[in-house]
Amino acid sequence: MILVNTDYISGKELEMLGLVKGSTIQSKNIGRDISQSFKTLVGGELKAYNDMMNDARALATKRMVEEAEALGADAIVNIRYASSAIMQGAAEVIAYGTAVKFTD
Repeated sequence: MILVNTDYISGKELEMLGLVKGSTIQSKNIGRDISQSFKTLVGGELKAYNDMMNDARALATKRMVEEAEALGADAIVNIRYASSAIMQGAAEVIAYGTAVKFTD
C-alpha cells in the first residue's frame, strides 16, 4: 500500500475508489498526567504525550489502510491528519484520504 499526501503518484494512472478514514480516541494515564504536569513547571517537551499522539496517529493510519484494503485499493492519496479534544483528558486523531486503484 502506497501512502502519499499528494493527489497523484508519479507515473501512475489512478481510479478513485472513495474516501477512507481511520480514527482513535486516546485518554491520558493519570500517572502520566501527574508527571507531565510537573514538566510544565520547568518547560520542555512532554515526551509521554508526544508518544501517546504518535501511537494514536499510527493506529488511525493502520485503520485507514485496512479500510482501503477492503475496497481493493493499491494506494491512498491526499492523506491528512486531524486531532481534536473530545473531553478533558481525551483526544481524537483521525487520518483520512482517497483510496485509489492503479489503472495502468
